[in-house]
Amino acid sequence: MTDRSFSRWLRSLAALALIAALAGCAGNKALEESRQTFATRSPEVALLELQEKVAADPRNLELRSYFMRQRDMLTVRQVAIADQARAAGRFDEAEAALAIARRYDPRHPRVSAGLEAIAAQKRRNLLALEAERLLSKGDLVGAETAARGVLAGESGHAGARSVMRRLDERHAARDPQPAALKGPLAKPVTLEFRDAPLRGVLEVLARESGLNFVLDKEVRPDTKVSIFVRKSSIDDVLKLLMVTQQLERKLLNENSILIYPNTPAKQKDYQELVTRSFYLANADPKQAMAMIKQMVKTKDVFVEEKLNLLVMKDTPDAVRLAERLIANLDLAEPEVMLEVEVMEISRNKLLELGLRFPDQIGYGILQPATTSAVSTTTGTTVTQNLGGQLLAGNINLRETGSVVPFVANPGLLLNLKDQDGTSNILANPRIRVKNRDKARIHIGEKLPIFTTTSTANVGVSASVNYLDVGLKLEVEPSVHLDDEVAIKVNLEVSSIVKEVLGPANSLAYQVGTRSAVTSLRLKDGETQVLAGLISDEERSSANRLPGFGELPGLGRLFSSQRDVENKTEIVLLITPRVVRNVIQPGLASATQSAGTEASVGAAPLLLGPLPASVRVGGGVTATAPLPVAVAPVASDGALPELSLDVPARVLPGEAFAVSIHVTGATGEGGPLLLAYDTAVVEPLDQPGEGGDALALALPAGASGSITARFRPRPGAAGATSFSVLSAQARIGGQVQSLPTPAPASVQIAP
Repeated sequence: MTDRSFSRWLRSLAALALIAALAGCAGNKALEESRQTFATRSPEVALLELQEKVAADPRNLELRSYFMRQRDMLTVRQVAIADQARAAGRFDEAEAALAIARRYDPRHPRVSAGLEAIAAQKRRNLLALEAERLLSKGDLVGAETAARGVLAGESGHAGARSVMRRLDERHAARDPQPAALKGPLAKPVTLEFRDAPLRGVLEVLARESGLNFVLDKEVRPDTKVSIFVRKSSIDDVLKLLMVTQQLERKLLNENSILIYPNTPAKQKDYQELVTRSFYLANADPKQAMAMIKQMVKTKDVFVEEKLNLLVMKDTPDAVRLAERLIANLDLAEPEVMLEVEVMEISRNKLLELGLRFPDQIGYGILQPATTSAVSTTTGTTVTQNLGGQLLAGNINLRETGSVVPFVANPGLLLNLKDQDGTSNILANPRIRVKNRDKARIHIGEKLPIFTTTSTANVGVSASVNYLDVGLKLEVEPSVHLDDEVAIKVNLEVSSIVKEVLGPANSLAYQVGTRSAVTSLRLKDGETQVLAGLISDEERSSANRLPGFGELPGLGRLFSSQRDVENKTEIVLLITPRVVRNVIQPGLASATQSAGTEASVGAAPLLLGPLPASVRVGGGVTATAPLPVAVAPVASDGALPELSLDVPARVLPGEAFAVSIHVTGATGEGGPLLLAYDTAVVEPLDQPGEGGDALALALPAGASGSITARFRPRPGAAGATSFSVLSAQARIGGQVQSLPTPAPASVQIAP
C-alpha cells in the first residue's frame, strides 16, 4: 500500500466515523426530546410523536426500545384501571380505559382479554337478574339453573350466590313432598294383588296409564308380586315394585320405561355414567379425591394439580353427592391480620464517687549496669549502660543503692462520675397469616461465624455460618368459627454479650437470650399484653484505704464507691383482626341424603314426589353446572327448534323487530337471552335493560314466536348481528337446554 492510498483509506475511515457519530447524536437527541415530551405532555400525544420518530428512523434501536417500553407500560396501566372498574361493576369506565389501551397497542393480548371479560361479566349479570326474576315468580328449578350457569363462569358471583342461598333456605323450609308429578306417572291407581305374576301387574298399569314397559330378558317371568295400595301414583307403585323385587327401571321417554334386574352386570349395561369436572378454588385436589373415594366409593378419579382440577366418572346420583360434598369442602381458608408491638425498655445507671489511693508499695532492684558491643565492617561499637536508674513507673523513696522501696502510683484520684441512660426499642410489624400457618419475624442482624476444617492431603478450608441476633417472633394462629383466634407465640430476644477468642485466633460470640413460648385465645380485635421478661442487674464495688476506709463516717473520705444498675424489660402487645372466616353451611347443606350402601347417592325411598333437595340440580352451590340428565321429552324424542328472523336492511332511526320462531312443544316455556351490539342498536321494549343481552321468555305450549323491537342508535351504520346466547324450556317437569339457532345480521343504511 502506497502512502497516497493509505491516506485515502484513512480519510474514508474518518468520514465513516464522523457519520456514525452524527447519527448517534441525532438518535440521542430524538430520545431526549421524547423523554421531555412524556414529562410535559399527555401520554397519548407523547406516544404518538414517539411512534412517528421511530417510523422516521427505524434503525435507531435505542429509540425503538424506548417506544416499546413506554407503549407496554401505558397499556398495562390502562388495563389495570379497567380491571378495577370491572370488579366494581363500572363497565362504562372499564370499556373507556380499554379503548385508550387499544389506541396505545391494538394487538395487546390483555386488551382483547379484558373486553371479553367485560362481555362475559355482563352476560353473567343478566343471567343472575334472570335467576332473581325466576325466584321471585316461584320457579325454583329455573332460578337454580340460571344461578348455576353464572357460577360456572364465576364461582364468587355475589348475585348468583345470593340466589343459591335463598334456594337452600326455601328447600329446607318446604314440605318434603311438594307438588305432584305430571303425566302418566302421576295418575293415581288402586291395586290389590296377592302372589300375582309381575307381568300381569305391569299389564294392568300399562292399560290404566298408557305407559310402555320393556322388560329385560333376564327378568324372571314367574316372579310373584303381592301389593295392596289405594290411590297411590303409578310412580310410587313402581318404586315399591322395583325395590321389593330387586329390579331397576330406566326412563326412556315420558311414557316408556325399561325394567331390568338390579345386578352388577346389568347395572354396567344400563346404568349411564357421567363425567364431572371440578375446578377447585380453595381446596386441595388430593384431599378432595381422598374424600370422594372414601365417601362416594368412586374409583375413576383424576387430579390435575396445576389447574387445581378434579375429574370423576360415576353415576349421576354419585356425581350429585360428590358435588355437594366438594361444595362444603371448597371454602376459602380463614385469614387473620396480626398487629404486633414489641418494646424493649432498658435503663442504665452508673455512680462512681470517692478518692482512689495508691494500692501498691514495693521494694525492688534498680536497673543494673550493662555493657554491649556490636561489630560491623567499619569497626566495633561499644554501648555501656551505667545502671542505677529506677525502673520505669517506679519512684525512689529512699536513695539506698540499687535496692529501693517504691510506690507504683503515688497520686490520689478523685472519682466524680454519674451516668443515667434510658433506651426504648420499638418494633411494630403487621402480618397477615392464613389459618394454621406459621409466620416469622426477625428484626436484627446476622453475625458471621467462621469455621475451619482441616483435611489430610487437602489442606485447611474455611466456611462461614450466620447467627441470628435480635428480635425473633414466630406466631401460628388458628381462627375459630366464633371469630376467636388461638395463637401460639414464640418470642426470643438475643444480644451479644461479648466476643470470645477461640483456637487459631477464631472468633466466637457469647449471646444473651430471653425467650417466651405461650398459647392464648383472643377475640377479634382484643389486645393482649405479654410482659415480665425483666433482666435486673445491680453491682456495687469499693476501693478503700485499709483501716481508714472502714472508719464510721470518715470512711468515705478514704474510699471510692462504684454502683452500677442495669434493668431491661420486654413488652409484647398482640392484636388479632379476623380478615376472613369460614361461612358455615346451613342445615340443608350440612345434612344430605347419601343413598344406600349398594347405591351411593340414590334418592331415598319415599312415597310421593322427590324432595327438591334430592333432585338432580338440587342442593348446595357448586363451582360448575351439574351434568345434564336425560329428561322425558315428546314421544318423537326431539327438542323444540329455534330460528331467528330479522329484516335484511333498515333505515337510520327506523324501528324494526327481531323474531324468534319456536317449532315444537316447549312445555311450560323458559328463559331466552338475545345478544345484540349495544353500540349499534338499542331495545325499545325494555329501554332500561343494561348489558349486551335481552332477557325474553319462550311461550308455553305448542309452537309460537316471540318478538323484540330495536332501533339503530344515532350515527350507527353498517352490519350488526343478533344471536341467541341460551334458551331453556321446562319439558316433562325438567329444564332442558335448547339448541341455539345461527346468528342473523341486519344492514343499517348510512
